[in-house]
Amino acid sequence: MPKVPPGVGPRFPQVVVLFGATGDLARRKLLPGLYHLATAGFIPQCRVIGVSLDDIEAEAFRTLARGALNEFFARKLNDADWQAFAANLDYVPLSAGAGALRAAVDRAEQSLGEECRRLHYLSVPPSAALPAVHLLGEAGLVERSRIVMEKPFGTDLASAVALNHELHEVFAEEQIFRIDHFLGKEPAQNILAFRFANGLFEPIWNRMFIDHVQIDVPETLGLGKRSGFYEQTGAYRDMVVTHLFQILAFMAMEPPTSLEPAPIGEEKNKVFRSMLPVDPAHVVRGQYVGYRDEEGVDPESETETFIALKCYIDNWRWAGVPFFLRTGKKLAEGQRIISIAFREPPKSMFPAGSGVGAQGPDHLTFDLADASKMSLSFYGKRPGPGMRLDKLSLQFAMHDTGLLGEVLEAYERLILDAMRGDRTLFTTAEGIERLWQVSTHLLESPPPVRLYQPGSWGPKSIHQLIAPHAWRLPFERAWRAPNRLGG
Repeated sequence: MPKVPPGVGPRFPQVVVLFGATGDLARRKLLPGLYHLATAGFIPQCRVIGVSLDDIEAEAFRTLARGALNEFFARKLNDADWQAFAANLDYVPLSAGAGALRAAVDRAEQSLGEECRRLHYLSVPPSAALPAVHLLGEAGLVERSRIVMEKPFGTDLASAVALNHELHEVFAEEQIFRIDHFLGKEPAQNILAFRFANGLFEPIWNRMFIDHVQIDVPETLGLGKRSGFYEQTGAYRDMVVTHLFQILAFMAMEPPTSLEPAPIGEEKNKVFRSMLPVDPAHVVRGQYVGYRDEEGVDPESETETFIALKCYIDNWRWAGVPFFLRTGKKLAEGQRIISIAFREPPKSMFPAGSGVGAQGPDHLTFDLADASKMSLSFYGKRPGPGMRLDKLSLQFAMHDTGLLGEVLEAYERLILDAMRGDRTLFTTAEGIERLWQVSTHLLESPPPVRLYQPGSWGPKSIHQLIAPHAWRLPFERAWRAPNRLGG
């Protein structure tokens, strides 16, 4: 078993109550993640109690968990580790009620034989979240516990306020962890390291040197079986409020007084408080051709499967700098990037035809895939006579370090942080309510949806939205292949 540095894991043994334990997210991410955390030594001791609508026994749940690991666990399975993990799995059908759930938690805690903590994970549809919260309250499982909630956190300001009010009747705000797997990825945290640890970039991270910022998360996937859910939400509610705005806060926040959860959370909330309301005139909504033929979709649906927008942060650092956000389904590529465009020199002394300015401004680009990549583009002289310039780039990839095997999957990191009580990568009630507030005008008066072909980059009007700039995707050059050091 690999050695885990002290202080990385929680201090106390953990009892995990996993609602939606037989669902897709649990099978793909949560059960494999808990298995890795437990067997790699990140958690001192752990018991997992599955809860769902399925009326099955504990042994059937263990069989399901083994199947999930066989299908989705990226590392090699060790049979001895599996036997130890399986012995710590239990199951309670939702129909058994609060008493049976409390009895299962009591058994788990008694088997641990020492002081422990509870982590309740709600991997359930929005309609089932509050009933699960009330079941935990009825079972007396609020004390010594933290609760992890999946999006959506409301669908507008009124519903978010109502949801938070009802949550706070059972759990205190400091017990609630609203999860965003985008922020659990290594590159999202690398933004903090890059910004605040490097004297080269910290002084130029402001409106004097940065021209505009793009956060671009196109997806090639369609909706699968989520069309009924998606019809009630759309791309803006599903992706922008819960993911892209959170990434924007990491990129735009002021230096915190320390790298502790409370100061970082406060700086993120300051960004949200400084955001100007989203102007519908600065938004392009799209819908891919064929969406209205999907099962569960209104034949005249105006739900957007694509959204691009321009927004502003009205504070001293970012006044006047546009932030362009784009995401959508069935687009040409699947990418997750933040691209920072630097201001160009005020005057060029290079001769006409030198190539300066022909390929746009210098960019710093973060790839938010699980394995960190960064690129810095710049102009450099082409070898030979005369003054011809080409766009060149410096690139870093986690593959190059030989440390790729140490990267925790996003859900693993966030589960571990919730167990430790580290709220750095989680949003607050105040933050989420403010984001719905700045979204109100757009939600009340959305522009019409424009059709786009699957496999394209969205409606043509996205180019007018970003003009006189251009979208960074598709890239003019590919990322370099990893070198042999990292495989």
